[in-house]
Amino acid sequence: MACKSQRLRSCQCNKNPVNSILFRMLNSEITQNRQHDNHRHACTTSRGCPCEGHRKVSLKTPEIICKKASEVLLKTVAFIKNLPSFYHLPQEDQILLVHRCWAPLFVLGLAQERVDFEFQELSEPSLLKKILLNQSCDTAEVALMFHAGVPLSEVQRIQTFLCKLWSLDICTKEYAYLKGMVLFNPGISGMRFPQYVQTLQLEAYHTLMEYTSMMHSVKHSRFAWILETLDILKLIDPKVITDLFFKPISGDINLEEILLETLLIK
Repeated sequence: MACKSQRLRSCQCNKNPVNSILFRMLNSEITQNRQHDNHRHACTTSRGCPCEGHRKVSLKTPEIICKKASEVLLKTVAFIKNLPSFYHLPQEDQILLVHRCWAPLFVLGLAQERVDFEFQELSEPSLLKKILLNQSCDTAEVALMFHAGVPLSEVQRIQTFLCKLWSLDICTKEYAYLKGMVLFNPGISGMRFPQYVQTLQLEAYHTLMEYTSMMHSVKHSRFAWILETLDILKLIDPKVITDLFFKPISGDINLEEILLETLLIK
């Protein structure tokens, strides 16, 4: 299951390289640059393992998950289209809301449809190994390796959010209120009617609070747990959503542009 920790390859940063033949071959250069390297090592260790942020992953079964993701996206569009209050706003505000909120709404859709997925770490060929073996490696290949996959930390953030909602066993009505709270975000800069948007968000907020209190009277902290889980959505990068769930099948597409054309067509 995706909720369980993925057993990916362990970090190699802390292994002793003294016995490596390659280390001995390059030892003279390492000695010459020791002061510079030690300074750089001190900087990286203060931020954690330097290789952790470079680990990239991709879906194990993109042909299956990308299809499910497309279905979730269609349901996300249907949800917005069925909200008369969204279309009461001027088109400029509608565009701003879609721009800021389509990705978190999509992730909520993944949770509601219980789209579970597994990922695999990409094994990038070592450029140093290619050089030592006299293998060619052009600029296009380097660029392809650099842009392939998405950061492991971003995928783990998505899965953390999904697992938290699944553990709360959110019902259909609660998902609807959550989506209303996420879509109607009055804090977006440049809106013409932020007060009206705030009213809609507060309406969804209070309705969700009353509903959870009525249906889960014993669990007083349920509403607070739900709000705390929503904070994770703010950190999810829309580009990661596109690259992980749509790019493997559809290539480079502008999802935001497609959504706007679908929602704002007369």
